[in-house]
Order: sequence, then structure tokens, then C-alpha cells
Amino acid sequence: MSVTKHPVDQLPSWWKTFAFGLQHVLTFYAAAVAVPILLASALKLPRDVLEHLISADLFTCGIASLIQAVGIGKIGVKLPLLQGVSFTALAPMIAIGAAGHGGVEGLRDVYGAVIASGIITFFIAPWFAKLARFLPPVVTGTVILVIGITLLPVATNDIFADSVVVSGHGYLKGLYYGIGTLLFILLIQKFGKGFIASIAVLIGLICGTLCAWLLGDAHFSDVLQANNFSVTTPFHFGLPSFHFLPILSITIVMMVSLMETCGNLYAVGEIVDRPIEQKDIVSAVRADGLATFLGGIFNSFPYTCFAENVGLVRITQVKSRWVVACAACIMIVLGCIPKLSAVVAGIPLAVLGGASLAMFAAVAVVGVQMLSKAQLDKPNNVIIVGTSLALSSLMTTQPHVISDFPQWAQVVFGSGIPVGAFTALLLHILFNCFGKKEA
Repeated sequence: MSVTKHPVDQLPSWWKTFAFGLQHVLTFYAAAVAVPILLASALKLPRDVLEHLISADLFTCGIASLIQAVGIGKIGVKLPLLQGVSFTALAPMIAIGAAGHGGVEGLRDVYGAVIASGIITFFIAPWFAKLARFLPPVVTGTVILVIGITLLPVATNDIFADSVVVSGHGYLKGLYYGIGTLLFILLIQKFGKGFIASIAVLIGLICGTLCAWLLGDAHFSDVLQANNFSVTTPFHFGLPSFHFLPILSITIVMMVSLMETCGNLYAVGEIVDRPIEQKDIVSAVRADGLATFLGGIFNSFPYTCFAENVGLVRITQVKSRWVVACAACIMIVLGCIPKLSAVVAGIPLAVLGGASLAMFAAVAVVGVQMLSKAQLDKPNNVIIVGTSLALSSLMTTQPHVISDFPQWAQVVFGSGIPVGAFTALLLHILFNCFGKKEA
């Protein structure tokens, strides 16, 4: 008797798998390369170093995603989760690089901290996973909702990033591209059938980019200047340096990122209808740790699960982890062939922002779905959700409020996501664990 595979384990035809995988890569690319670009700018690194960092980042993103989606034994959760560089790590890495020798020399201090934090994360996975008993729907749903809501301003910033106010109408151009791309996606979702509907985001990105190119706002001149082939080698910038404070700083960053990983893990589990157990959290955290360890070796950075792609799975309902594995292979190729990555980089940010609006909103909807199981008729749970959303929104809209706090506090609470996650967890423990349980 044949056994029907779970949708997560099913393998579509090769051409569908490639199209679905490419869709993941295009929606992910801008966020994937943002950290090396911003780090290189802050440390005043030369252009050839930046190009190597981008190639190394894409290459290691691919390896990290293969580890998470395909798995190596008990490492990797084997769900459609794509790995990318954690934005939470950016500010501490800039501080570490600048405090060291600066420039390229400062990267050795960064990579030493990344390698050590990856090892620590890998081995603490079983202890971190025990927090799962403190993560009922009222906590996980709140964390996922916070992730979606907090990332929506990122999408809107992308829409207006390249806009220049000219005669008072500059911002309209970014708005046209962003909302136009979103409209393409919605129309294809509404009127497309089967496979076409499942690649609505890919078609929307292509249509938006084509419109921008025809109007002279999509530029691909960097394709000619990019190298034909590039391979990142271990310790390209020299052997790493290991110092206590940088290691502690990046390890704290990893603990914060793991909260986001757990939120995305529960979200994708809800989407694909596969309940998340403690062993799944252990596997996912180990994958983050191993990916971060390899990132330090291959001249890249700390890794975590990306919400963009969770939202994409929710919108398209393409649940196969092999699609993410294909996306990972595409990223490895992009990391080795800079000309191809330059083509992808030509997609206007406003177009990407329009697609991101749909995906981040979809993540927030998953959070709402999980909160529907959280007994929101109970006052305690209303307080938990409301306070978490309020504090995360405060940090998202007024990020400067934490600038006078100690460096460690800025690392931990410098974003609305960890603020909302920690608030939900602590309030749940306070209201529902030390008293009458209502979650």
C-alpha cells in the first residue's frame, strides 16, 4: 500500500521546483545582501572586499538553507525555511570591527566572534528548546504577529528608498512601482489558476521590474562590470581573532535571533500543518548554530530564519522543503557567478517593497490565526498581546529611545521583534504561570 507523502516532503516537477525556488530567491535577495553592504559602508571597506562579502554571503546563505531544509541527521528542522543573515547582528559587528583594527583587519575580530557564537548556539540548543513549554499560542501567536507588523515598515522604506522629491512628485514614482507590483500579485492570485497562481509573487516582480526598465528606472549596468566567477575560500581575510567581549556580544545577538527563529518556525509549522515539537526547535537551533559557525569560516555572518519566505509560503501554499533546497542551490550559484547576482540586484527596491508588503502582512495573518487558539476572552491574555504589541510598536516607530541605554541593552532591545517577544514571554510567565493559568 502506497503512503502519501506530507506536502512538505513532496517534490514538484523540476521546472516547477526551479520556478518556485527562483521566486524565493528574488523575494529574499535584497534583504540577504543588505548586511554586508551596510557593514562594508560603516567600516569603509574597498569595493573588491564588498563584492567578496556579497558573494560569500550568498554562498553561505545557500549552504545554511540546505542545512535547515534538507537536514543533516538531527541538524535542521526539514521544513521550508530559508536562512539569511541576522539584521540584529549588524550594529554589534560594526562596533566590533571599528573597535579592533578597523577596515579589513577588523573583520578578523568579527569572524572570531561569529565562529565562537555559532559553536555556543549549537551546543545550547537542547536547553533553549526547553523554553518551548513557556510558548503556548498566546506567546507564539504574539511573536509571529509582532514579526509581521514590525517588518511592514521595512517594506514601506524599500518602496520609497530610491525616490527623490522632484517638484513635489518624487515619492509618487516609488509608490506607483510598489503598489503596482502588489496589484500585479493580487490580480494573479485572483485570476490565475494552479501553477500560475502559485508563482504570483515571481510574476509580480518580473512585471514590476519590466515596467521600471521601460521607464528607465531599472538599471543593469553593473552586470558588465561584475566578475564572471568568484569562489569564497575559508578565512579569506586571515585567521580570526577571538576576544571575550565581541564573542559575548554576538552570542547575545544569537539568543535574540533564536526568538525570531522560533516565531518563524511555529509560523511555518502552522502553515504546513505540522505541529512543532521540542525536538524540532533543537534541530532548527542547531542548524542556526552550524550555519553561523560556517558563516564565520567562509567570511559571512550570523544566520537566522527569514520571515519574507515564511510569508511567501503562506501566500503561495507551496509547502515543499525541496523548493527551498532549490532556492539554496540557486543562491550558491549566484554566490559563485557575480554577473548573475548583479542581474538580480537590478530589481528596483520599490518593486521588492511592494512584494514584501504582501509577504510581511501574510506573516502577521499567521500570528492572528495562532492567536485565535489563545482564549482571548481571558483578560490576562488580552494584556499579554496588547502590551507586547504596544512596546514593540514603540521601539519600531521610535528606535532612538534606546540610544542612551548601555550597549548590551541596545543589542538585545534594539528592534521591536525582541522587545515584543520578551514582553510576551515574561508576561505569560507572570500572569499564567505564577497564578491561575488562562493560556
